[in-house]
Amino acid sequence: MTNSPTAASAPPASAGALPPLPWSRAGLAMLVACALALAVIFRDGLWLMVQWWQEPEYQHGYLIPLVSLYLLWAKAAELRATPTAPSAFGLLLVLLGLAGFVLGELSAIYTVIQYAFLLTLWGLVWTAVGWRGVRVLWAGLLYLVFMVPLPRFFQWNLSNLFQLWSSEIGSSFLRAIGISVYLEGNVIDLGVYQLQVVEACSGLRYLFPLVSFSFFCAYIFRGRLWQKAVIFLSAIPITIFMNSFRIAVTGVLVNRYGTGQAEGFLHYFEGWIIFVACIALLFLEMGIFALLNRRRLAEVFEVEIPGLDDFRLLLGEHGVRRPLYVALGLLLVGMAGSLAIQVREEVVPQGRNALSGFPLVLGDWRGQDGTLTADVLGELKLTDYLIAKYSRADDRIPVELYVAYYDSQRKGASVHSPKACLPGGGWQMDEFGQHTVADAGPDGAPLQVNRALISKGDTRALVYYWFMQRGRYLTSEYLVKWFIFWDSLWHNRSDGAMVRVTVPLTGGEDIATADRRVAEFIRTAEPKLYYFIPQESLDVRPLRVR
Repeated sequence: MTNSPTAASAPPASAGALPPLPWSRAGLAMLVACALALAVIFRDGLWLMVQWWQEPEYQHGYLIPLVSLYLLWAKAAELRATPTAPSAFGLLLVLLGLAGFVLGELSAIYTVIQYAFLLTLWGLVWTAVGWRGVRVLWAGLLYLVFMVPLPRFFQWNLSNLFQLWSSEIGSSFLRAIGISVYLEGNVIDLGVYQLQVVEACSGLRYLFPLVSFSFFCAYIFRGRLWQKAVIFLSAIPITIFMNSFRIAVTGVLVNRYGTGQAEGFLHYFEGWIIFVACIALLFLEMGIFALLNRRRLAEVFEVEIPGLDDFRLLLGEHGVRRPLYVALGLLLVGMAGSLAIQVREEVVPQGRNALSGFPLVLGDWRGQDGTLTADVLGELKLTDYLIAKYSRADDRIPVELYVAYYDSQRKGASVHSPKACLPGGGWQMDEFGQHTVADAGPDGAPLQVNRALISKGDTRALVYYWFMQRGRYLTSEYLVKWFIFWDSLWHNRSDGAMVRVTVPLTGGEDIATADRRVAEFIRTAEPKLYYFIPQESLDVRPLRVR
């Protein structure tokens, strides 16, 4: 028993139990104030995070805050029994979180805003209970990481890697049971039929929820530390193995009954069966560890059902401590900064020539413009665009030019990189890298571009793209975001464009010929883009060449 006045005045409790605490009005007020401040500051990032939870890979996101709350709630009594003290280090985390918010807001990287929210939240908890309290609550706090979707570029790279692994292992399963297959990239050739392991079959829809669940299981598992680590990390090989098994089963069904087995309800139902099997393998693994520890499976899970009194203990018996007032002050400053960013009038280039006026006659190239559908425009949220197909008299296949321009790249409206969009449309990137187009840049300088060979089934194409960002010609999506932040901060500008040139690889045209044709077109078209895309100066020259 503690000798504090609060404990002394509390009603008698049963032996061995801590007396219940009265509700702390100051603690409740501080909790509400901090929650409201966090909601105001990080509202856009949190709203978008909830929208991302509707995607198949992240539909478990709705459960993460609830599980985190349970883990914190279960530790409330232990927290009260721990001699905690406020810590100024938590204020540093709050400051870093608010700085991350500014970085994410000005660069339009909402993932940064979402992680900045977690950092600020952890800083508030650290400020209130110090290092000793954080050691008690660490699992519930860290578990919140699983509710934040991964950055798109990282998810795309991870998806590609898992597709390759699953395709290779799935093909090995098919060969092991006597089915002859030929594997080329992510395409499994069964002879009569071909299976393409697309992004939706990469296994990420199993991996993300299984990783979060395995972390929870590892935490409540009563065993050695290495066993807990194995339980958590095993989610990755389990996902790869079972996804490869699913691909092999699909291959067997397609080989016997046709391609209809690889789509529709049956394919969707297979996914659920495989995910349940992943959970079963995880429990089997824990059962083996329980046998090694000479316990029954039910005995190795540390699951408690805390009561309402335990939830009240999270507020602490000492009420609000002084450093929390400092933290609240920082949040109020953050709120003011957030509102200032909202009302800040951004510099938008005026007098820009509309891309609808881009020449359809470029030397000996003749073009025909096209349009994007309303749903695509709603997704891209661009200011202006050009999509046109150009060809010369002796060309059988036209070259497609696509330019997407944004007056502002904040608030979720920013250039969509083909590196992320093309895989989302079912295209596979067979090759990707940097490429230099001679004499194609400003004043005849070399132009650095991204070059990709893409495929969807039997269709292949060659893609070049680069970013025109306020006088900078960039190929890195990360540099694009950095300079959006930098120019938003110092010049209050975030306008920019993405330029993409695509040529289908059909009719027996080899890649080297397609490369030369794309380079010739870029040398002709790029100088005209200067009249339509604002450069470092806000002055846009009038178009004189038609």
